[in-house]
Amino acid sequence: MSKTIKEVFQEYACFGRPGKTSDITSKNFAKMIKEKGLMDKKLNSTEIDMIFTKAKAGPGNKVLTFAQFENALSMVAKSKYGNEAEVEKVKSKILEGSGPSTAGTTGVSKTGGVTKLTDSSHYTGSHKERFGKDGKGKGIEGRKDVHADDGYVQGFKK
Repeated sequence: MSKTIKEVFQEYACFGRPGKTSDITSKNFAKMIKEKGLMDKKLNSTEIDMIFTKAKAGPGNKVLTFAQFENALSMVAKSKYGNEAEVEKVKSKILEGSGPSTAGTTGVSKTGGVTKLTDSSHYTGSHKERFGKDGKGKGIEGRKDVHADDGYVQGFKK
């Protein structure tokens, strides 16, 4: 079963915005153009932002409806191929491949390295001096050299 342009639009529209399938943001529009392999020297990220701005109806709008999205695809075709009639090439590129990907994002750490950062028994040097053997902080005593002025100098009086 092949997807329609509207289905691809809805996939990218709701990416990072669950339930919002009627309009697409600038970030998701640029993500789609990039992931579908349409970017090149002529059609760079600045050009994509300009196309998005021209396609949305007025400065108050921050998203594209599907009708505005189709108009933006015509502008993408004109920018990439020099002719708005090449919009079918753009649409066929968009229909290729899968939906939005999460490649290059940070995943959950599986190494358990966080415990080494929070376990005071692994600390060394001056950081080790700030904690007792039970792992509790020593407070000001652990941060500063506190001298007890209790008579180590001859003639000291309290």
